[in-house]
Amino acid sequence: MSAATRVFIARLAGLAVFDPLGDQVGKVRDVVVLLRRGHIPPRVLGLVVEVQPRRRIFCPMTRVTSIEAGAVVTTGLLNMRRFEQRRGETLVLAELLDRAVTVHESGERVWVQDVAMEQERPRDWVVSRIFVKKGGGRGLRRRAETLQVDWDAVSGLSIEPTEQGTESLLATVEGLRAADLASVLHELPPRRRVQLARELDDTKLADVLEELPEVDRVGIIAGLEEERAADILEEMSPDDAADLLSELPPETAESLLALVEPSDAEDLRRLLTYDDSTAGGMMTTEPVILPPDSTVAEALARIRDHDLSPSLAAQVYVCRAPFETPTGKYLGVAHFQRLLREPPATLVSAVVDADLEPIGPEAPLAEVTRYFATYNLVALPVVDEADHLLGAVTVDDVVDHMLPDNWRHTDAGHDGDAALGRARDELAEGPHRAG
Repeated sequence: MSAATRVFIARLAGLAVFDPLGDQVGKVRDVVVLLRRGHIPPRVLGLVVEVQPRRRIFCPMTRVTSIEAGAVVTTGLLNMRRFEQRRGETLVLAELLDRAVTVHESGERVWVQDVAMEQERPRDWVVSRIFVKKGGGRGLRRRAETLQVDWDAVSGLSIEPTEQGTESLLATVEGLRAADLASVLHELPPRRRVQLARELDDTKLADVLEELPEVDRVGIIAGLEEERAADILEEMSPDDAADLLSELPPETAESLLALVEPSDAEDLRRLLTYDDSTAGGMMTTEPVILPPDSTVAEALARIRDHDLSPSLAAQVYVCRAPFETPTGKYLGVAHFQRLLREPPATLVSAVVDADLEPIGPEAPLAEVTRYFATYNLVALPVVDEADHLLGAVTVDDVVDHMLPDNWRHTDAGHDGDAALGRARDELAEGPHRAG
C-alpha cells in the first residue's frame, strides 16, 4: 500500500512503529508540532513513540519513511533518550484536541476534534487542516455538526486555552491498560492531567493512580472534589491507598479518611501506623481468607476472581473467625498449585501448609526481601503476636519498594538530560527544529 500524504493525527494513536526489517519498535503516543506566526503552516517535528519499558522517545519526521494503514515505518535509527518537551513545542493529542477555537470568518466558537498533517515533500510534514465540531461543545446528547477547515481559518491554537474538554482525548486512550494510561497522564501538562483524570470512572482512575509517581497522583487527588477523592481511595488496594494518604498533608488525609467507609477507613488507619518500608506498611489487608471447613472447590472459585493480582491469587489464607483482617487465629496457607491437585470436595484444612512461618508487621524491607528469596515466595502472610492475620505482602509490593522513587518514568543514568536538553536531532535536522 502506498504511503499516505495526508494523515489525521488522532488516528495515529497507538499505531505500531516498525524499523525497515519489519520489527516493531514501539507505538505512537503523540505528535510534536511547532506552531508559527503568520501564514506559515505549523511544522510537524516528529512522533512521540513509546518503547519498552513504557519509555517515550522522540522520532523526527526525517526518520519516518512512510505512514500506511496500521503502521509507521522508520529508518530504524532512533535516539533512545527519553522525550522531553521543549519550549514552543505542542503535543497534538495532549494539548490541541478538544480545545475551543474561533472561526475567523463567522466568529463562531468550535472545538478541535482532530488535526490533519500533510506531506509537502519527502519526510517534510506540516499541519494543513483542522477537524472541528460546532454547537454547544462537549457532552451534549444531540449530534453536533462537524466540518474541516484550513489550519489558519481558526484562532486560539497557539495560546493557552481557557476552555478545553476531554472527549476526543478520551477516545484516543480508550482501551489502554492502567499502566499505559498512567504513562499518558504522566506526560500531560498538570492542568490537562487533572482534566482527563476527572473523566475516568472510579475503578479505572484508582488503577491508574497506583501506577503513577507520587507528585502526579497527589496533584490529581488535590484536583478532585473530596467526595470523589474518597471514592477513589475506596477503589484502590488498601496498601496503595495508604501510601497515597501518607503523601498528602495530614489535615487533607484526615479529611478524606472521614469520608471513606468506616471499615475501609479503619484498615487504612491501621496501615498508616506502620513505617512504609516494613511488612505492615507494604501489606494489603485484603488477601483471600477462608475458614478451615471450606472446600477446595470454594477456594478455587475465590482465586478465580479477575480483580485479584496473580500474586494474591497464588495463596489462600486459612483462619478462624472473624475472616476480615485482623482475623481470628491464623492456621496456615493453601497454595493454589496444591489446590489444583486435590479433589474439589477436599477441605482446605487438609492441604494447609503450616510450616511456612509468617512474618511480623514490623519486619523491615531487608528481612522481608530475604524471606521471599529464601523460600521462593510470591506472597507472604503478615501475622501479629497473637497469631491474627493482618494481611499479606506480595512480591510486586517488595519490588516496588526496592526500586528508586519514580522508577516507572526515570531512565537510569540520564537524570541530567532534562537540564542539558535532549539534543535529539542530528546536526542536519537542526533547521527543521528551528522552523
